[in-house]
Amino acid sequence: MKKSKPNIVIYFTDDQGYGDLSCMGATDFSTPVLDKMANQGVRFTDWYSNSPVCSPSRASLLSGKYPSHAGVRSILRGHRTATGLPPITKTIASLLKENNYQTAITGKWHLGLKDECRPYNHGFEKSFGFYAGCIDFYSHIFYWGANRPGPSLNPTHDLWENNEEIWKNGEYFTELIADKAIQYLREMKEKGSPIFLYIPFNAPHYPMHAPQKYLDRFPNLPWDRQIMAAMISAVDDAIGKIQDEIQRLGLSDNTLSFFTSDNGPSRESRNWLDGNQDPYYGGTTGKLKGHKFSLFDGGIKVPSIIHWPNKIKPKQISNEISATMDIFPTIMDSAGIDFKNLKLDGISLLPHLTKGHKNPERPIFWEMENQKAIRKGKWKLVLNGQLVEDEPKISNIHLSDLESDPGEKVNLVNSEPKITEELMKILNKWIVNMENDWKKDFSNLDYEYVAHEMV
Repeated sequence: MKKSKPNIVIYFTDDQGYGDLSCMGATDFSTPVLDKMANQGVRFTDWYSNSPVCSPSRASLLSGKYPSHAGVRSILRGHRTATGLPPITKTIASLLKENNYQTAITGKWHLGLKDECRPYNHGFEKSFGFYAGCIDFYSHIFYWGANRPGPSLNPTHDLWENNEEIWKNGEYFTELIADKAIQYLREMKEKGSPIFLYIPFNAPHYPMHAPQKYLDRFPNLPWDRQIMAAMISAVDDAIGKIQDEIQRLGLSDNTLSFFTSDNGPSRESRNWLDGNQDPYYGGTTGKLKGHKFSLFDGGIKVPSIIHWPNKIKPKQISNEISATMDIFPTIMDSAGIDFKNLKLDGISLLPHLTKGHKNPERPIFWEMENQKAIRKGKWKLVLNGQLVEDEPKISNIHLSDLESDPGEKVNLVNSEPKITEELMKILNKWIVNMENDWKKDFSNLDYEYVAHEMV
């Protein structure tokens, strides 16, 4: 008998730190829905985003490639003619659509606003959400720099459904995402073919907004932590509503679900809403070094959960080194779809998830402007490492043994010269190949990526 293809759901949060789930160590607030998902599936301790910032992370997720191979190396502009994810980049949605899947997105895109870069030109049949980097959670207006010195970007309304501009003034965006996801699930269930639903929440990215009912849950927390806890709790509730609907529709046993974040927590001064220009401390990296924009683990190591009832054994904790780019091949492997001709950088985690096999040993690489990094086994090397945006680098070369020093506190460059030399050689080769591939594949495109000051 022919096996039915699994439904696929991806939950993707925005600027959520490694330690900001109760199943990942948070003690001042709880995330019962995600904790339950982790308990019923696999929770990863060594899962990495492919970038410490938004757009490249999303490009890697959808393409199964390093950001440079996907065509998005930095944060993308937010004006309505901004280019982004190139049309030549194959996505999870486009390949699944070719294989009789229904496809939908509800949430944050941030991969370009120009027509050719929008979701419907990358395989999504249904779409709801915004296209730029951030919006007000209630007015759904995109703005940038309103709380920073100098001129701000002109505010622009940014809410769309199926490429038509819509208005939902006063409705909290996290809740809108969940409501639209449920609507799409019901519509797609009626058609009968398998479902792919991508749900990229914009929380807990700034602006720091949450309904009062969530703030009231944490009256004793400092304001910055209170709003962070409230925003993540709203996401947890939203995922709970969606999971309940999946169960009600009779889809849960054959639904493969992923949860992860695009990068570590932000310390941006624009997270404040009161004119404060100080760094923001509401999110936590779980004692990892660095934050968003950093290639130390605090900027790129993120929570991750994979859930598939009756296919993946529950109560698993995996310390296999894995990355967001692995989601694409894992999905295709699970659905029995050939992806070998796509030259993906990620690997399928299905043998690990279902049979307990170890992942093949491989180095993983990152870039962020002048920062570069490699992890190979227990060793991690960071070049020109910064802790947060706009601050000077703290070292030219930093080598860590992550097994004994997960916080990257001790620089072993001088005591481990052979390891340093080996990793430098591998990393430099990757940098050269990456730049050559970029010039070959994307230099002739009308492509617009910018440094982070234009989020």
